Amino acid sequence: MPFSAALYPVGLVLAGRPCLVVGGGDVARRKVEGLLRAGATTTVVAPEIAPELRALPVRIEPRPYRRGEVAAYRFAVAATGRAEVDRAVSADGEAAGVWVNAADDPGSCSAVLPAVLRRGPLTISVATGGESPAVASWLRDRIAVVVTEQHADLARLASSARRKIHDEGGSSEGLPWSSLLDELADLLAAGRGTEAAEKAARFAEAAARSGRPRSTE
Repeated sequence: MPFSAALYPVGLVLAGRPCLVVGGGDVARRKVEGLLRAGATTTVVAPEIAPELRALPVRIEPRPYRRGEVAAYRFAVAATGRAEVDRAVSADGEAAGVWVNAADDPGSCSAVLPAVLRRGPLTISVATGGESPAVASWLRDRIAVVVTEQHADLARLASSARRKIHDEGGSSEGLPWSSLLDELADLLAAGRGTEAAEKAARFAEAAARSGRPRSTE
């Protein structure tokens, strides 16, 4: 069933943290691949596990899910295709305070997995509150036409400038970032990457010289 309240968007930092996927088929494999891209230390539990899933760098436990074991993980995905098992994982997660995504069962989710577009340091996600993953994927694919590798370069330049400002003890808050990004985007679109990098560096140097102390961000 759809969620009764709006989702609260958040990006989980899962690198090096233990995550569980219950299920051994193609859906579970796709979920595992997403967790691996995030650097999660992933364990897969299922009586039968597809060869493609076994080939991934995960811990494999070929057995049924044991009630309560989700408590040992930071995040879990239930993808067995068996409602009673997936809902048991969800219920155990709720009891243990572990966020659980139940594939194709939004009513059993405490977390939903959006359609994701990655461009370098950029991560763009589209979610429909579990109502229509197909729409989320459709819209993600159309955003992908607009958001290109130039936007990834833009993010890298802005990150470098922000880091320089912080290294000099300055604050990146309240600066005219929007105007800068408009100019950098135009330069990158024109193939003038060196000029864009120089402009970002000058911006950072000027901000650092302004003497504005760094605030908590």
